[in-house]
This record gives sequence, C-alpha cells and structure tokens, in this order.
Amino acid sequence: MPLVPRPADIPKIPRALRFYQVCSVTTGTFLMLLVVEMILRYAFGYYVEMSGPYGFVWLVPYDEVTAINLSLVVVTVHGWLYVVYLIACYLIWTFMRWSFLQLFVLAMGGVIPLLSFFLEAIYTRRVRDFLAQNR
Repeated sequence: MPLVPRPADIPKIPRALRFYQVCSVTTGTFLMLLVVEMILRYAFGYYVEMSGPYGFVWLVPYDEVTAINLSLVVVTVHGWLYVVYLIACYLIWTFMRWSFLQLFVLAMGGVIPLLSFFLEAIYTRRVRDFLAQNR
C-alpha cells in the first residue's frame, strides 16, 4: 500500500511545489550553461571572460584570462543551486511521502542535462492531480 501525504502536510505542499519548480528551472538552466562551458573548455580550450580587454563577454585561452572568469562563475553557481535544488526535492518528497527511488530520480534532474525540465513537468502534474483530488 503506497503512502499518502499526511492531512497536516497537504496545506504545505503547494508552497513546496512552487519552490521545487523554481529550483528545477534555474538548476536546469545553469546545468545547460555548464555543459556549454565544459565543451568550450575541454574541446576548444577556451574560457568565457567578462569585462576584459577584448569586450564585454569574450572567449579567451586559459592563460589569457585577465578579468572575471565567467566559466568559474557558472561552475560555482550551478554547484550551489544544485544544493538548493536537492533541498527542494527533499521537501516535496517528504510532504508527498514518495519512495526513495522517487527522491533519487528527482536528484538526478540536477545532474543529467535537460532532465530537470522533464521531471518538473511530470512531478508537478502528479502533485497537482493529488491536490485536486484531496481539497
């Protein structure tokens, strides 16, 4: 018999769902930026530099970075956003009382490119259907 959310947790679910949605989209967006940055860095040997001598945003070789290294900014921001995304996944998972496999699948959304966008749509629909049936 699958677990269902506790009646006391049902009013908390919409806020946790919104938090998950925002975190999912922002983490997924920065993951896509990270993929582009990794391709530029490891395939072509370029870093993204901001406010340097070449212009506002420019691709430069590693040894020529003199201004703000946007490549490192993207890596760092995605790392911290992923931590917040995991908190959002944990909250919605806890309130909905899903299996551990569901939490694992949600967590992979911040690691596998594009997956967070698909998971956000699927799990938002599941939660909204549950809320519609239990109000």
